Amino acid sequence: MTVACIGIGVGGAASVALGDAFLLCRGPLCVTPSWVATEHIEDEVRRFEGAIAIAGRQLREVRGQIPGDTPSDIAEFIDTHLLMLEDKALSGQPIHLIRNEGLSAEWALQLHRDSLIRVFEKMEDTYLRTRRDDLDHVVNRILSILLEQHQAQFDELRGQIVLAEDLTPADVILMKNQEIAGFVTDYGGPMSHTAILARSLGIPAIVGARGATQCLQHGESLVLDAANGIVMADCDRAMLAHFATRRAAELSRAEQLRSQATRQAVTADGINVELLANIELPDDVELAFANGAEGIGLYRTEFLYMNRRSPPDEEEHFTTYRAVVEGMQGRPVTIRTLDLGADKQPGDGRGGGSNPALGLRAIRLCLKEPELFMPQVRAILRASAYGPVRIMLPMLTSTWEIAQAERHIHQAMDELKHAGIAFDQDIPIGGMIEVPAAALNAQAFAQRLDFLSIGTNDLIQYTLAIDRVDDELNYLYDPGHPAVLRLIREVVDAGLAVGVPVGMCGEMAGDARCVPLLIGMGLREFSMQPSALLDVREQLGRLNGERLSQAVNQVFDNLELADPLELFEELTRSH
Repeated sequence: MTVACIGIGVGGAASVALGDAFLLCRGPLCVTPSWVATEHIEDEVRRFEGAIAIAGRQLREVRGQIPGDTPSDIAEFIDTHLLMLEDKALSGQPIHLIRNEGLSAEWALQLHRDSLIRVFEKMEDTYLRTRRDDLDHVVNRILSILLEQHQAQFDELRGQIVLAEDLTPADVILMKNQEIAGFVTDYGGPMSHTAILARSLGIPAIVGARGATQCLQHGESLVLDAANGIVMADCDRAMLAHFATRRAAELSRAEQLRSQATRQAVTADGINVELLANIELPDDVELAFANGAEGIGLYRTEFLYMNRRSPPDEEEHFTTYRAVVEGMQGRPVTIRTLDLGADKQPGDGRGGGSNPALGLRAIRLCLKEPELFMPQVRAILRASAYGPVRIMLPMLTSTWEIAQAERHIHQAMDELKHAGIAFDQDIPIGGMIEVPAAALNAQAFAQRLDFLSIGTNDLIQYTLAIDRVDDELNYLYDPGHPAVLRLIREVVDAGLAVGVPVGMCGEMAGDARCVPLLIGMGLREFSMQPSALLDVREQLGRLNGERLSQAVNQVFDNLELADPLELFEELTRSH
């Protein structure tokens, strides 16, 4: 009888892997409370600092094994861990605990790790919340050195499917060099660095498959179906043949899609659609280009603020933005102003209250603290002299916020004019529609702004009153919910009514089930993760916009009678 474990599937060109299981066993890093004698305290500090130095050498060795033709963003994952090792925010407090309380290096590091994890777990942003994985990976590497536990060696893994409780980015890179078939972890989420690396490197993988290392046996034959988040053991010959054929077809299709990356995005009946990329780092521009992005629809800027005690200055902002704008070679770049909240801002953690999701964050924080906002605005304006740039304001809820933000932007323009610094004086200013209040008031927003962009991740969360990163509630996170669809249509219609472009930059924009429905609603600008662009471009070529529009009208006439996405699929199949 087939045994199956279910988790969250991630991967690249192929979602299927076949191979024997390699169970990666790692004993738990057990740290117990312990202290050192006063005369040995400085020796303990040196032992701690030595462990950090060894961990750094190990990671640099891993970085040196990355092939030269690998996309530059892959090295960023190792660099992130190296930066964490060098950050006094990680090492300073343990040293303080050793010197002032006489704690052992292991116990001091463990206590500090626990306090940092509590901060990460309060974070609302999905990406930032899952950065706790990076902290765990770095701390565990240091602890394994202090406890004299050797790191696992990845030898003779070619063609095997690795089973592990968790994997670090360094592990994934080493295993990629060993040409593993895929991997499965008990823990992890779709936005962890491990999952992101799997997508970037094209490794079929499943993360968060709780109990997989207990249910599956070392050496048994496995089938990994990342598309459906399932790993199976004890499959019969017919099932193995089916998945082998499917894997070959996926690889062939991926090669064909890459050859069409520069083809215009257009539906079968001639409707032009703009396909843009969401990025987080300047190095992501290369991946956006490789996948045929026509521009950047969402450049998240929060990562300039992470892992530091003070915010970046105007010059750092400007240098970073200019690199992205010049890298896009004349294609438009939409820069979102910072979306930091009370639980993830630099400095002294000002404001916010007990619920960061509903507290002082994004545009609210910027308007309250212009000294945080203005350097970024001036830098964005300066970058606009080097290519087409749009400013996008996050989490708007009222036209008053638009007016206040525009006042700051115009003040920055006046300052640059007086300084004789060039910028685009007609730079478009737009807003993200990610709060129900903004969607319901979209027509007023459209009359005040140059463009709108629907941020479905938060719009769905706020509309349905669920925490989208809560494992107990994620089954309720439904882009096809009637209320969500009504709000999206309200925004699209508002833009069409006043002639203002409306795009979408949430995960829904790259969801193959949702794209036809959105085209039928009249949406013509989609911004998504670069890895989704090729599939969406190919999908568009099979769609007929007029038929989709007719099907959308029928769905909205029967919105409460059936699952909207299923009804839409049924109607479009019948044409």
